[in-house]
Amino acid sequence: MKIFKSHFWYNKSQRNGIFFLLVLIIIVQVFIVFGNFSSDEIIETNQTELIAFHKQIDSLSLIEIENRKPKIYPFNPNYITDYKGEQLGMSLEEIDRLLAFRKTNKFINSKNEFQKITKVSDSLLTKISTYFKFPDWVVKQNQATKKGEVSYNSVYKSFEKKKVSTTDINKATLLDLQTINGIGEKLSERILNYKSKLQGFSINEQLYEVWGIEKQVVDKVLSTFKIIEKPLIKKKNVNTVSFKNLLKNPYIDYNLCKMIFNYRDEVAEFQSIEELKKIDGFPIEKYHRITLYLEAK
Repeated sequence: MKIFKSHFWYNKSQRNGIFFLLVLIIIVQVFIVFGNFSSDEIIETNQTELIAFHKQIDSLSLIEIENRKPKIYPFNPNYITDYKGEQLGMSLEEIDRLLAFRKTNKFINSKNEFQKITKVSDSLLTKISTYFKFPDWVVKQNQATKKGEVSYNSVYKSFEKKKVSTTDINKATLLDLQTINGIGEKLSERILNYKSKLQGFSINEQLYEVWGIEKQVVDKVLSTFKIIEKPLIKKKNVNTVSFKNLLKNPYIDYNLCKMIFNYRDEVAEFQSIEELKKIDGFPIEKYHRITLYLEAK
């Protein structure tokens, strides 16, 4: 008993402290059990400022969604590819009907004819036909036909009678190029601007490099125009040309220019222009184009 008594023997101040602690614990437990911690306060969510803020967020979200949609620019529906047709929402069957029609060397000249050939729905036609861009002579023919002034055949024949001033692609004018079906004012300007950048077309394949031109259109151009007189290009010596002047070569970018200069520093000088092919990473497919403007002396 003495052992247990030693553990439970407290003086008066200690007993008072224990009693006070027990009372405090009881009060806390009662407060937790019976206290009301829920809030009856109702937050007003339909305030004018909050509604306006939400509307602003919604409008910004709609603008962002609209900006992320792929942009559609005016195009000639005769040159729709599989990829382009899929972007427009056409089915594979509709695209195949168009491609089969074009293989007969015929052209679509109105949105109604486009629907007749492809059998697209009215809703899809309404959606994409606003971006159709036909050649000027087709637009004039359609307007004239509606007015009953002339028939399709008469307009088509008058277009066919247009003559070019030259068959040399390096001497062709804007108007000469616009006689080709599929080439309008903007595209003819791009062709002439690119010809100026190249100092003239030296090989037929350079026409395919014009931005935004379809392969079928280039084929038509080359069926009318040829490279009769090749441009006189003063070639630069790869051993003495400066970095800045070498960059003026239309087929050499900064990285390739740096590679050529690094190789030149290693070998002291090029013994022949064919040494370009020995440069690690040199684009062999561009060799014949690059050497139109370079030589080794």
